Amino acid sequence: MSGVKPVKAGWWNAFRPWTLHGAVVPVIIGGAVAYVDGSFNPAIFILILIGGCLLQSAANLLNTYGDFVKGTDTVENETRSPELVTGVLRPKQVLMAGLACLGVTCLIGLVFIWYVGWAILPIGILGVAGAGLYTVGTAYKYHGLGQPSVFLLMGILMPMGTYFVLTGGYSWEVLLLSLPNAFMITAVLSGNETRDYEEDKRAGVGTLSGHLSHEGSFRLYYFLNAVGYPVLLVLIIVGAVPWTCALAFVSLFDLRALIVNGRRAPEDGHANFMLVPMAFRQNWHFGVLLVVGYLIYYCALPVI
Repeated sequence: MSGVKPVKAGWWNAFRPWTLHGAVVPVIIGGAVAYVDGSFNPAIFILILIGGCLLQSAANLLNTYGDFVKGTDTVENETRSPELVTGVLRPKQVLMAGLACLGVTCLIGLVFIWYVGWAILPIGILGVAGAGLYTVGTAYKYHGLGQPSVFLLMGILMPMGTYFVLTGGYSWEVLLLSLPNAFMITAVLSGNETRDYEEDKRAGVGTLSGHLSHEGSFRLYYFLNAVGYPVLLVLIIVGAVPWTCALAFVSLFDLRALIVNGRRAPEDGHANFMLVPMAFRQNWHFGVLLVVGYLIYYCALPVI
């Protein structure tokens, strides 16, 4: 990609730890509601965080492996995933690392079954399958299902699953509080698909954004990054979530910067590359501020 300096190939880039917001934010949403409801075990919560981060890491590693073996990642586009196309890492190494992350997650899942019962098993299976089959096996990314799966599995199921492990039940409040953030997590993948639009087209990768025009993929990217704000506003107005969750609107500064960058992206290689980091940043800020606002209402205001 012209104007973009290739990242340094290695395990750090293969694991992509800067993407862990996708796991951390949903877990802290579910954990915050469980804490307010009086069912919070710190040790179990930490295990949930670790399991979520391992699932995200597995998805990153197996995506690198899957895209390489299918010929999507090549020396011509090595700026995004250079580990395998440059030979710095071997395909089997990356595959085994991804499977190891899934294996450790399954072991953690056994602790959850012991703690809360077998009812958590279907959620765990869906999570492992979602991370493991993104570009390997069924490779649902190539069938335009990446964004819907991220919305459902990470945006909704992960906070609901977190709450279930901690409390043994489900909560409408977790579901509603998760909705705005679910759009923003999905927006990160939308940015990834928009960034790689031309390269994926040449490689025959059928992402959701790839089924749209290039301009349409940008419109979807803007929509997913922006729609969480009116959704949150409606939830606050109808009293479904505390009014202090409006603290998340501070991240509108991130949305403005994201849109400015996106307008340059079609003609600017660096701006195109930044589509994903800009969405990362907004999702981090929005999610953390949302949880802080929620906890302020229930934990700080009553003692003031």
